[in-house]
Amino acid sequence: MTGRLKAALAVIAVLIVAILAIGSFVLWPVISPSTPDLAVPGGSAPGAVVEATAKTDLPILMQISRAKGTVVEYMSTDPTGRPVQVSGVGFEPGGDAPEGGWPVVALAHGTVGIDDACAPSRSAELGGLIGIAQALVGAGYAVAVPDYQGLGSPGEHPYLDSPTAGRNVIDSIRAVRTVFGNVSNRWAGYGGSQGGGAIWAANEESARYAPELSPVGTVDAAPAADVVGLVAKARAGTLTSDQRAAMQLIIEAAARIDPAFVRDDYRTATAAAEWDVLSACSGPLVSRRDAAIAALGPGDVGPRSDAAAARLTELLRSYALPRMKASAPMLVLYGDADTFIDPEWTRDAVRRSCALGSVVESSDQPGKGHGDVDISSALGWLKDRFDGKPAPSNC
Repeated sequence: MTGRLKAALAVIAVLIVAILAIGSFVLWPVISPSTPDLAVPGGSAPGAVVEATAKTDLPILMQISRAKGTVVEYMSTDPTGRPVQVSGVGFEPGGDAPEGGWPVVALAHGTVGIDDACAPSRSAELGGLIGIAQALVGAGYAVAVPDYQGLGSPGEHPYLDSPTAGRNVIDSIRAVRTVFGNVSNRWAGYGGSQGGGAIWAANEESARYAPELSPVGTVDAAPAADVVGLVAKARAGTLTSDQRAAMQLIIEAAARIDPAFVRDDYRTATAAAEWDVLSACSGPLVSRRDAAIAALGPGDVGPRSDAAAARLTELLRSYALPRMKASAPMLVLYGDADTFIDPEWTRDAVRRSCALGSVVESSDQPGKGHGDVDISSALGWLKDRFDGKPAPSNC
């Protein structure tokens, strides 16, 4: 073996050792993850932490950065004003927190179903929000992801009850601050669809419900702010296929909570035959759900009488937004081709919020539907709010 070859092999050996050493250093948090210290003081006040366990299925980039995760049970407030236990997930970035603690972003999920098994905290994907959560943690934000009442926790889920879900959002922020201990009181929020209504409601409620917190702004994408119009469309037989699916979940959720909501007052025999399939979010029935939705006719789901229509209208009005001036600026993004939430319903909710004195920038996106709304401006908009820049408004 020549001296030159020996020297080359020595260099290669050194490089291999260096690469292995660097790789081991980078991947050590994955190979040997640390167990975070999680505060669980208990109590019954809104936001009080009842139980917290380490979330061990973090995405690899979170693991490498030493981010912390928790599945948390905490207290909130139900539609009647009574304490209720709910669940969710929280994340804290790795490293040293900035002065005042990590700013926190609440992520409010869209429709996942109405059963316990549907709860985002039950899956590694968090109901489709894990990618956004990872990006926010990487940008230096703590993150709170509530399941909402009745998803993953005792009791029934009041589907599309934005005020209740909004309190669940606020209390998830309180819980994350308690569990990790180094999270700021400054918060922002993002939510889409059902979560758009939840995060809008959390914005409105924050100043009254949680005066110790300091909201800087929320992004509401295709928000389910006011869907009272579903009742008139159901009576007229003009619900879209997507709206029939949403109506079925509204009726089933209401019937589970209130015996006055008799399912047969809101469905035909055709719908009743596939009702369990239409309600499913997990298990073998899920594979049949899309076909069952497609098979629903224009009049198969909705009130069968004036009395049933009045009862459902009253319920949806109790869910509707706005209810008060927003506590912080809002960016409302929606499409003019939305087949779940008619765009005029969102436009009207924005107009009413503006009339109450809210600071709102709304973007009515041509050709966009419900799930393809362009949210690329959301992270930059939220950063500007945390940076204290004046919020634009086109009220």
